Amino acid sequence: MNTLRIPAFILTTLGLISLVSLSGCTREFPSDKPPVHLNPNMDNQPKYKAQSKSHFFADSAAMRPPVTGTVARGQLHDDNIYYTGSVKDSQYIDKNPMTLDMPLLKRGRERYDIHCSPCHSRLGDGRGIIVSRGYISPPSFHDDRLRQMPDGKIFDLLSNGIRNMSSYRAQVKPEDRWAMVAYIRALQRSQNARLEDIPPEIREKVKP
Repeated sequence: MNTLRIPAFILTTLGLISLVSLSGCTREFPSDKPPVHLNPNMDNQPKYKAQSKSHFFADSAAMRPPVTGTVARGQLHDDNIYYTGSVKDSQYIDKNPMTLDMPLLKRGRERYDIHCSPCHSRLGDGRGIIVSRGYISPPSFHDDRLRQMPDGKIFDLLSNGIRNMSSYRAQVKPEDRWAMVAYIRALQRSQNARLEDIPPEIREKVKP
């Protein structure tokens, strides 16, 4: 009967490999030396970590300020009309660039009730709850001056504020500011509506 013979040097080599492997897994021989990386693949590249100190830069900070004009990903506001409400040189657009539909108005009403109604009231007449506590009354949205104001100008006021009104640029996203503009227009229309503005099918139900 023939048997397979394995050369002695192969057995010796396999034994040594097994021994080395097992010795690397044991905890009985701690060492202060770093482990050997046969294939580092840039694992141990020299680099600074966030918030660490640097001995190279004059301010001793490893983290460097961004280059002037740097724009974060997703924050390139290249649509001037959408982000400012104007074309150029404060030439405000007359009409809201958003698609005017019911979801937009509902969103605008929600944001308006949160951010605007405390001062302007839910009707937009400038008699919000904090006015009754002694705060200066803001102008009514139903004044002719504000009714004739371009949509872009209202967006600009929401973005940058005016007099006692603070800016909402940080708290409210641009799309929500445009939604608020649309809802303000709906409030103005509701308080200055004509009989012709009512759909014919329900016009007869309205009492003069």
